[in-house]
Amino acid sequence: MQTAVYAGSFDPPTNGHLWMISQGLALFDRLVVAIGQNPSKDYVFATEERIDLLRTSIPSCERLTITHFDNRYLVDYAKEVGAEFILRGIRSPGDYEYERVMRHINSDMAPDINTVFLMPPREMAELSSSMVMGMVGPEGWGK
Repeated sequence: MQTAVYAGSFDPPTNGHLWMISQGLALFDRLVVAIGQNPSKDYVFATEERIDLLRTSIPSCERLTITHFDNRYLVDYAKEVGAEFILRGIRSPGDYEYERVMRHINSDMAPDINTVFLMPPREMAELSSSMVMGMVGPEGWGK
């Protein structure tokens, strides 16, 4: 059984995240969606709220686990949950360069865990959680 971990802050979850999850479920027998906690980052939504947002956005599936992990390397968490793959989305050249470097670091730490890159459709790739949060709140945003 092939297991992948798809990690992110999901603050908030976007359609791009949901697309990645649906693709992950199509590619792997089991998908662990893991909300990471970066101690140097401020979050709008608490971890449990982000878990709830994901759970209400995705149809229930026994092959899908939504959880969180704190203060450890993603590759170590992947080993802990028995994953052979790390699933990552690439939206831009900047994402690619960062993820390329991380893939090599992860491979040095755990050669038996592979990284799989997916590129979401353009209409999803051009919108990030940070952009969504930046658009919410200014006068006239609800029009």
